[in-house]
Amino acid sequence: MKTSEKRGHRSRIALVNAVPVTVFLLVLFVYPIIGVLSLSLEGDSGGFTLHWYTDALSGVNLSVLLSTLRISAETALLSLLVGFGLAHAIARMRPVFAALAMLIVVVPHFISALVRTYGWIIMLGEHGLINSLATSVHAPGAPYSLLYNETGVVIGTTSVMLPYTVLVLQGAMRGVDGRLLAAAAGFGASRLTIFRRVYLPLVAPGIGTAGLLSFILCLGYYITPALMGGDKQTVVAALIDQQVMKQDQWNSAAAFGVILLLLTFAGLGVLGLAKLRRTRAHARRSGS
Repeated sequence: MKTSEKRGHRSRIALVNAVPVTVFLLVLFVYPIIGVLSLSLEGDSGGFTLHWYTDALSGVNLSVLLSTLRISAETALLSLLVGFGLAHAIARMRPVFAALAMLIVVVPHFISALVRTYGWIIMLGEHGLINSLATSVHAPGAPYSLLYNETGVVIGTTSVMLPYTVLVLQGAMRGVDGRLLAAAAGFGASRLTIFRRVYLPLVAPGIGTAGLLSFILCLGYYITPALMGGDKQTVVAALIDQQVMKQDQWNSAAAFGVILLLLTFAGLGVLGLAKLRRTRAHARRSGS
């Protein structure tokens, strides 16, 4: 009886301690989401309507949404390509040099995104560093148009998402047991085979997580696309800003916010299903 009473007492204490956290989450996270959802379903006369979602998924608004998805996918892919090489190199370094390399990768992320974006504008401009170098070596087509288009937006957003990608991938690569690679080499496997059949499957969960993280963060990113994309390259975040600040269309902006939230949940669901499939496949292999 004493043991059961102690357990019951601990359970009541745990519930009491959980109340402030629950209230905090409800007030700061759940309530705003419910408010945005209700606003997106509210018509001009106050009744229920799906007009704002229909408007968001048609015409120019739909093209902006598709453009945002494309830019996010391109950013995630480019971040993975560059981040994989960086993370792989860092994972093979000695701890001291690896820590220094990670510092070099992460520290620029602590600088204001606005400052970094203006830095890229200076570098990618017609008379910037990149075009000046390309012109000096007589590169074909130089100077290049690298600003106020999709190319400039992808370059800028990739620089912002790259630290996240490297951190996730480097953690996954550090967890790879080197003895597995050595065993595969001992059985005569080539480097390409070891990479494709052993190394890549082991870091695949990290690749999926890093790519999805970059994609989700880029969906709602505003500063870099607004400055480096200009009026010709609008993304959903910039469109929401225009609707709220210039057009006073809070309902339409709320509908776009809900759509972005659903896309985020969809991405998380795909990642969860992939992890579940890998777990089941591993369980079947272990059972057999």
